[in-house]
Amino acid sequence: MNFKLQYNDTQSNARAGLITTDHGVIETPIFMPVGTQGTVKAVHMTELKDDINAPIILGNTYHLYLRPGTEILERVGGLHKFNSWDRAILTDSGGFQVFSLSENRKLHKEGAEFRSHIDGSKHFFTPEGVMDIQRSIGADIVMAFDECCPGDADYEYARNSLQLTEHWLDRCVERFYYTEPKYGYRQSLFPIVQGCIYTDLRRKAAEYVAAKYADGNAIGGLAVGEPTEKMYEMIEVVNEILPKDKPRYLMGVGKPVNLLESIERGVDMFDCIMPTRNGRNGQLFTKFGTINMRNKKWADDFSPIDPEGHSYVDTLYSKAYLHHLIKVEEILGLQIASIHNLAFYLWLVKEARRHILAGDFTSWKSGMVRQLSNRL
Repeated sequence: MNFKLQYNDTQSNARAGLITTDHGVIETPIFMPVGTQGTVKAVHMTELKDDINAPIILGNTYHLYLRPGTEILERVGGLHKFNSWDRAILTDSGGFQVFSLSENRKLHKEGAEFRSHIDGSKHFFTPEGVMDIQRSIGADIVMAFDECCPGDADYEYARNSLQLTEHWLDRCVERFYYTEPKYGYRQSLFPIVQGCIYTDLRRKAAEYVAAKYADGNAIGGLAVGEPTEKMYEMIEVVNEILPKDKPRYLMGVGKPVNLLESIERGVDMFDCIMPTRNGRNGQLFTKFGTINMRNKKWADDFSPIDPEGHSYVDTLYSKAYLHHLIKVEEILGLQIASIHNLAFYLWLVKEARRHILAGDFTSWKSGMVRQLSNRL
């Protein structure tokens, strides 16, 4: 993987760049739709490519390991072949999923023991095993195995957690560089900066990660219960240290406003389930604010879903029709809302990039944040 930094905003830390993978070029800043189990929920691959125009999507190591399993993925030639996606893929290491199984997992220096959320069967993830699984999945970008520390953890817990994450990182790096890709194209490993909301731990973690000279670096353990302002503070602390010539990926964040605030602080890559999850619950994101399509006020509103037209569904269907579909729980309503939200998120980061290159990002972002905060 190669990263080319094209432009630095003169009034903030916002950047525009190009990530080149063997499955295509990615313009940054970028939002990556989450395809946890090999699919972005309620969205067809052709819509992701031709309408939403996503250059990269996510898969998840934990879920793909459990189902369909690495044997199936290896037999077909990796996840790209399995789900018919010919653009880039990033895989989360499964660390967050193990974190979410707090009552069904045990952490050791050797790895993480957990029970499947599907059938209760026991499994054990080691850093080496997670690297092997991600080799089998075949993602272009793979993540180091880490412990996602709770946002409200005390200092001692956060310090011990970081020590474990750094120990696991060393083993991930060693395993990754002593194994080869399975499917004839290159893969890149991203370490993850942890450290909860403690400035000294975040600095220590960022310095440790930066010393690995990886193709890119991630910031994890945020948007997991800590105050939003603390999240922004930690991003600033970390990005003062992480290499400027490598992409920075903020994991699991977030709302449209969070994206713009983080871009201003030097983040290049994002992912979050919010566009599709909230869409399935009837919430639409637009440049003028959020819409709850379940509200009765939309029942006789025959105007387009979004006159801005970020996706073909925005002008093809009316608010009244989408309100009806969601109220009667038709699958098409979930699809329309998910497609709209993903298209909007991709539009938002592309607009951010356009304004960074034009030199007026800061003023544009200020106005956009005010609009995005409205409830319509």
